[in-house]
Amino acid sequence: MTLGPQATLIAGGRLHLHHGPIDLIIGVDGADRQACFAAATARFQTVLTELTSELQTLRRPLKADTRFSSPVATRMARTVRAHRGVFVTPMAAVAGAVADETLAAMLQDHAPDKAFVNNGGDIAFHISGHASFKALGPAGTITIGADDRPRGIATSGWQGRSHSRGIADAVTVLATKAAEADVAATLIANAVDLPGHPGVTRCPATELNPDSDLGDRLVTTNVAPLGKAELGAALDAGQSVARQMIESGLIESAVLSCQGQTRTLYLPAQIGAPADA
Repeated sequence: MTLGPQATLIAGGRLHLHHGPIDLIIGVDGADRQACFAAATARFQTVLTELTSELQTLRRPLKADTRFSSPVATRMARTVRAHRGVFVTPMAAVAGAVADETLAAMLQDHAPDKAFVNNGGDIAFHISGHASFKALGPAGTITIGADDRPRGIATSGWQGRSHSRGIADAVTVLATKAAEADVAATLIANAVDLPGHPGVTRCPATELNPDSDLGDRLVTTNVAPLGKAELGAALDAGQSVARQMIESGLIESAVLSCQGQTRTLYLPAQIGAPADA
C-alpha cells in the first residue's frame, strides 16, 4: 500500500512532511506558526504527483520549447536555464525547488519573523527584522541576517544523497533561492575533479540508479587519499566555476571542501572566513 502525504509535529515545535522520496522539516518563529504549517501542509498534498506527471521530461536536458505545468517543475526549469553550456537537467534543482515552493506557500498570506523549509539539507528560509538563520557548512557555522541577500542554501558532494561526477567532499552554496543554490552546488561539485585520475573510482550512473537523469555518465564511487598538489588542482577547477557563477549573479557565495582543503568565495562577514581563503 502506498501512503499519501504525511504531516507530523516533531520535537522542537517543527513540522515533518513526508511523501515518497520527499522529506521536509519545517520551522517557524512567530505568531503565524500554525497558519504557516497549515499552508505548507496544504501545498504539499500535490507536490509529488505534480512532479511525477512530468518526470520523464524533467530527467532530460531542456530544449528551447520545453514547458511544464507544475509550478515546482517550472521553478526547476527556470533555474537550470541560467546554466548554459553544461550538461544539466531540471532534476538538479528538484530538492531546492520543492523547498522554495513550500516556503512561498507559507509566506503568501503570513509574515513570520523566521521560517525555513529543509529538504534533505537543501534549505529555503525567510528572515526579517533582527532574526538570523544559521546553518553548518564546510567552513563552520554560516550565519545570515535579514539584510543579507541569500535565502537559500544547498550542499553537494560525491558522498551525498545524489550522485556526483566530481570528487568534492562538500560544496555549500548560498543563493537568493534554494533551487539556485541546489543546481550551483551540483555543478561546482562536479567541477572539483581530476579527470582520469587512477585514484578515483567511477561507474555509470545507471548502474547505481537505472532511472538516473545522468544516464551512462560516470559518477564517483570512491576517492583515494590525494596529494596536496592534486587536491589543489581539483579545487582550482571548482573554484573557477564558482567564481564565474558569482560574477554572473547566479549565486552569492560558495565553500568548497576536499580531503581537508577548503576554498571560500565571497562569504558573508558573519562566517569569519576571508574571500578565496
